[in-house]
Amino acid sequence: MKTADFDYQLPKEQIAQVPLEERDGSRLMVLNRQKGTVKHRIFRDILEYFQKDDVIIFNSSRVIPARLKGEKEGSGGKVEILLLKHKSSGLWQALVKPSKRLKEGHNIILYGYENSVVKDSTKQTIAQIISKQEDGICLVRFNDESALWQIGAMPLPPYITAPLQNPERYQTVYAKEEGSVAAPTAGLHFTEHMLEKLRHKGVQTVFIKLHISLDTFRPVKVDDPTKHPIHQEYYEISAESAEVINNAKENGNSIFCVGTSAARAVEQCALLSPDGKLYKTTGQASLLILPGHKWLVVDKLITNFHLPKSTLLMLVSSFYDRNKILQAYKEAVRSGYRFFSFGDCMLLL
Repeated sequence: MKTADFDYQLPKEQIAQVPLEERDGSRLMVLNRQKGTVKHRIFRDILEYFQKDDVIIFNSSRVIPARLKGEKEGSGGKVEILLLKHKSSGLWQALVKPSKRLKEGHNIILYGYENSVVKDSTKQTIAQIISKQEDGICLVRFNDESALWQIGAMPLPPYITAPLQNPERYQTVYAKEEGSVAAPTAGLHFTEHMLEKLRHKGVQTVFIKLHISLDTFRPVKVDDPTKHPIHQEYYEISAESAEVINNAKENGNSIFCVGTSAARAVEQCALLSPDGKLYKTTGQASLLILPGHKWLVVDKLITNFHLPKSTLLMLVSSFYDRNKILQAYKEAVRSGYRFFSFGDCMLLL
């Protein structure tokens, strides 16, 4: 298995730049793994594939306004900061550009994307470089952490260049706990009305939390994906959620999982437990799911179309068959599907 085995060609114009007006109006490619069939539907049609007492797992993490901009104190050089992980009060792991010009102890005066620099020096928001790591990642301390939510902007992926008119469109309708620097994008298609219909149908909705970090989307730079550095993301599974999932598995009901982030969390929890069941858990998700993974929890996966040679595409390939997934991606390209965060969706049955 090589990283190049997960490559495919995608025309640039098929990278979705803006969300559709209706969340549930995206296209849906349905892959039936047992029958080997491919169907083209609209996302709201996904309700037809659920039965009473099935379970659907959502990641309730909310995206924080993690993009910050400012200038180096003294020189006035422009600096950009992307928050990655909260370490402690006022202390964050962050991606800083350009990091080469900054040294430990340097201060960055931050200002909002909409507002001008705060003129009153006693009220300035300051970011101080505490330590530098590799690839532009630094440990940064903020003098006023609460101000970050007022001056920060939504951290859209670099392949999205169009401005986002409504920041809430990069949040799921059920997002609650703040902590992610990227949205669990498979969940962007769901509406409150769809959630109500699922519950009315007798489907059990379960919410877990995994704070998505930039590491999820870091490109695989090694030829052997098993040597790709394992990323870690904080996750929580409540006792109630674990019980619902365990009972459904025992009763033979299907477990649908919305997105790769939720899938990684529940699969790691099951792998670490003594009997393959889920239990109340908090920890760092560090599971790199590659072809050959034995799925213990997830029966059916709802996911967007992912970047070439990415760990997320490898995860999806482990759920079915690499060649068939790549064939489906080729068909999606040929059929004009929209790709990546604001793009269309896939259901693997």
